[in-house]
Amino acid sequence: MNSSPPMNPSVVKLVAAIGAAVVVLTVTVLVVGLTLIASLGGALGGGCGGDGGPGGGARQVGPRVWSAEQMTNAQTIVGLAVERRLPKRAAVIAVSTAIVESGLQNVRYGLDDSLGLFQQRPSMSWGSADQVLNPAYAAGTFYDRLLAVPGWVTLSPGQAAETVQASGYPGRYGPQEPAAAALVEQFWQGPDNPVPDPAALVSDAQGGQAQLASLATTLCPDQGAGGLPPGGPALVDPGRLPAGFRLPTDPQQRAAVSYALAQLGKPYVWGAKGPGAFDCSGLMTAAWAAAGVPIPAGTVNQKFVGTPASFARLSPGDLVFIPGSLGSPTNPRHVGMYAGNGIIVNAYDSSSGVILQPVSKWADQVVAVRHIAGPVGETPGTASTVAQGAPA
Repeated sequence: MNSSPPMNPSVVKLVAAIGAAVVVLTVTVLVVGLTLIASLGGALGGGCGGDGGPGGGARQVGPRVWSAEQMTNAQTIVGLAVERRLPKRAAVIAVSTAIVESGLQNVRYGLDDSLGLFQQRPSMSWGSADQVLNPAYAAGTFYDRLLAVPGWVTLSPGQAAETVQASGYPGRYGPQEPAAAALVEQFWQGPDNPVPDPAALVSDAQGGQAQLASLATTLCPDQGAGGLPPGGPALVDPGRLPAGFRLPTDPQQRAAVSYALAQLGKPYVWGAKGPGAFDCSGLMTAAWAAAGVPIPAGTVNQKFVGTPASFARLSPGDLVFIPGSLGSPTNPRHVGMYAGNGIIVNAYDSSSGVILQPVSKWADQVVAVRHIAGPVGETPGTASTVAQGAPA
C-alpha cells in the first residue's frame, strides 16, 4: 500500500479557510439573488409586486431564475394541459420542448421558417405564421402531435419531444425535463390525469382556454382588469362598431385591428390568450400574432415592445397602457389597442369581456403608448368588413 506524507498543518488551515469562504460567498450570492427577485419593483423586480402576471412574474424555480415572460408562457402551456385533462407528463414534455426551442419565449426567428415557443414551421403543416405565434395555439398543436405518438407517455426522457419535433438533436430535450417538471409543479392544479384513449381524442389545437384560469393555478391575483373610474364619456356602444368606422389600410395594422375587433363580446379570463377567451394582454398578443408580429404576453413585458409613441398621435394597432385596477402609473396593469377612429378595443374585466371604449374615456389614465408596426399616425382607412366574426 502506498502512503502520502502528512500535509503541512498551515496548508490544511488555508484549504479549510478557502472552502469556508467559497461556501459563504455562494450562500450570499443566492440570498442576494432571491432577495432582489422578491423585493425589487418595476421592470427589474419579480413576483406579484413587481412584474407580476398569471405566471407570477420573474422568480426562482428550482436552481434557475425565470423571467416574467417565461413564467407566463409556462403557465399557458400547463394550463392548456390541465384544461384538456392530459397527464402531467404531457405538460413536462411540452415545457421542456419550449425551453430547448425558444427559451420559453415567443420569438419570430429560427431555422428556416421556424417560429414561436416551439419553433413550429408553417411549411411543415404546423399552422400559419400567425397561428404558431399565438402561444395557446402553438401549445395546442404540440399536444395534438404528442398524443399521436404511440406509447409517448412511456418513452424515455426526450424521446417523445424529439419524435414530435424531428429536430435531429434528440439529446437536447431530456436534460431539460427536471427544470420543466419544477415549472409544471408551480401551475398544476388537482390530481394527475390518466392517459387519454386515443380513439376518443379530438383535435383541440385552437386551445379554447375559456376555463383556463379556473383549472390551472395563476400565481398572482388578477392584475389586468380595466379599473377606470366611473362616469366620463360613454358615447360608444361597447359591443358594436360605430357607423362609418374605417379599418387602417396598412396590412399589418389592418390584420391586428381586425382580429381584435372580431373578439368583441368574448369573455375576459385572467391568463387566457384566445380564441375562446382573453385577458387584456392576451388579446394584444393574439391580435398582433394574426398580423405575423410576435409580442410577449403580460403588460409589464408589452410596455417595452415596439417603440414609444405619443398619445396625441395614436396609430391603429398601438398598445395603450393605463394603471388598471391593481397597477400604478409606473407599473401599468391594463392595456388596450387603438383601433382607429377614436376607439379602444380591450378585454376590460370579467363582467364586461372584450369591449369598445372611446379614447376620451382613457385619456386621463394613459401612462404609456407603444407603436408595434406600420405607419405612425392615423391615415385614411377603408370601410370594408372586419375579420369574420366581428360585429358589423
